[in-house]
Amino acid sequence: MRIGVLGLQGAVREHLRSLARLEIDARTVKHVEDLRGLDGLILPGGESTAIARIGGLQFLEALRAMARDGAPLFGTCAGMILLATAVEGQEGGTIGAIDITVARNASGRQVQSYETRLSIEGIGDDVPAVFIRAPYVTRMGPHVTPLAKIDDTVVMAREGNVLVSSFHPELTDDLRVHRYFAGLVEKGMKED
Repeated sequence: MRIGVLGLQGAVREHLRSLARLEIDARTVKHVEDLRGLDGLILPGGESTAIARIGGLQFLEALRAMARDGAPLFGTCAGMILLATAVEGQEGGTIGAIDITVARNASGRQVQSYETRLSIEGIGDDVPAVFIRAPYVTRMGPHVTPLAKIDDTVVMAREGNVLVSSFHPELTDDLRVHRYFAGLVEKGMKED
């Protein structure tokens, strides 16, 4: 199994470290050609507009093609924004891999960042989660499954092979979220 981590911005090293601890072959993806040979891809946090601009239209189109082909994708924070079909107050610029609308920075400003523990369906009842200017899901399509909520707000969801979280599991020592995504990748490999 080989999982890539989009290396244009964000907590790239932290995701690579989590995958290495799970003994998964992982590599940084900085160019479209780096997408070849991957079984799955993580889109880390950062600034979604900056990531889209740095990558450019060719990169976005390649990621859209991966999504259409059913590739397992996991977006954390800004990665969630990029994978969404819509972002409140923004036109275009997303991959559209999961039928959700998100509100950017819904958890507040940088100084309002926080850590908590979540109950995540299929993962556990006490999963540590770090929220930094996190987006929240404000609309879900009929085939999207909410996996975790804070109060009534969805902060983790899945549709098919696409997983998204508002929070940063890579900033904790807990590997359960990455292990869950690796399970989606493994399932996708068996279906090919």
